[in-house]
Amino acid sequence: MNNRPALPSDFLWGAATSAFQTEGSPSADGRLPSIWDDFGRTPGAVEGGDTGEVACDSYRRWPEDLDLLRQLGVTSYRFSIAWPRIQPTGRGPANVAGLDHYDQMVDDLLEAGIRPFTTLYHWDLPSALQHTGGWTSRETSYRFAEYATIVAERLGDRVSQWVTLNEPLCSAWIGHMEGRMAPGMRDLRSAVHASHHLLLAHGLAVQALRSVATKTPSVGIVNNLSPCEPATDTPTDIEAAMRADGHTNRWWLDPLVGRGYPVDMVELYGIELPVRQGDMETIATPLDFLGLNYYFRQKIAADPTVATLGFRQVPVEGATTTALDWEVHPAGLEEMLLRLTKDYDAPALYVTENGSAWTDEADANGYVADHERTAYLLDHVDAVAEAVAQGAPVRGYFAWTLLDNFEWAYGYRPRFGLAHVDYATQRRVLKLSGQTYRDLIDRNRAVPTG
Repeated sequence: MNNRPALPSDFLWGAATSAFQTEGSPSADGRLPSIWDDFGRTPGAVEGGDTGEVACDSYRRWPEDLDLLRQLGVTSYRFSIAWPRIQPTGRGPANVAGLDHYDQMVDDLLEAGIRPFTTLYHWDLPSALQHTGGWTSRETSYRFAEYATIVAERLGDRVSQWVTLNEPLCSAWIGHMEGRMAPGMRDLRSAVHASHHLLLAHGLAVQALRSVATKTPSVGIVNNLSPCEPATDTPTDIEAAMRADGHTNRWWLDPLVGRGYPVDMVELYGIELPVRQGDMETIATPLDFLGLNYYFRQKIAADPTVATLGFRQVPVEGATTTALDWEVHPAGLEEMLLRLTKDYDAPALYVTENGSAWTDEADANGYVADHERTAYLLDHVDAVAEAVAQGAPVRGYFAWTLLDNFEWAYGYRPRFGLAHVDYATQRRVLKLSGQTYRDLIDRNRAVPTG
């Protein structure tokens, strides 16, 4: 490592997962389908025809995942709760068996000295709600607040860290405008309406959590953000980069701090927003932290052939790229943390996801000497430390991801895990990156604060 500034001893070192990507068991204990179960059955929607039906079998193999967390020595675990396990149709009374599963997870984590960092929504909307409009319907926002209340009533005596939504950009833009994620729609109006109802659901859930949880909750939202830089210094590319920033970053951040939706983007989309009296105040309910998922920066070129947005992302010549052709650019993480600090006055920040996919080759024992992922991890932790040294209030870092899993429309091809998963046997083995992360956590535990 590069003689980086030390991070404080109370810094949270974690790993992150999501329910749909790991759990499998799609019909166990009363669970009903989500929009991702439906999307996975759509021909051509997911690479290789892969589905999340088995994934990492984590619903049944939770003790094995917990053992991995102990091996890593993490102080926190970010996981998501599957809404269809709690309310199989997205409405009505709680499914007790589903709640029991997460109740046990929380107890097990606390017994192991690992703080639960709980995400309420990581994209697995109950299918029954999609049939009545999904996120294009205002009603779904109210159903989400009801779901948040149910979960907080059960877990809120022990869980203190809560995330409402993970990456609403993906749910709205990629799911409703680009069609590359569930529910697989390609309609700008639906996407814009979904974006508002997602943010409204977030605000309502913040209020629900604070009214129900008995252990004082720390509540935030997680956005995937990227620096958007013009590919050239031409006026058209500079303007395109501003649009990209509005689409990727400002649309999701500005309403959270009471600025409303960016006027330039409202004009660009040309869609009347379904805003009712009091909505924007609800969305701007003060937060305890902002979560940042960071993977890459975007180099932006103007492209008038791209409908509405008029831009496209272009490759960076000579850049190191991952197995998904994502540029490796640690400085972008430092940049975004400082921007959230200076431009949005974030009270606290967490890097809630950061990781990389590479072409892993496991040996006969299931071990992967993933030097590229290891270097990526260390360089990005360096970037976090540099941001902290400049005043960014970063309280923790969560590596994506604990173990190789179902990577949405990419299927099982990309591997992001700190642990290798043999999908035929479900055997889990820490990679070099996992061992390095364990050693990094051990060293930082010994660093005094102040």
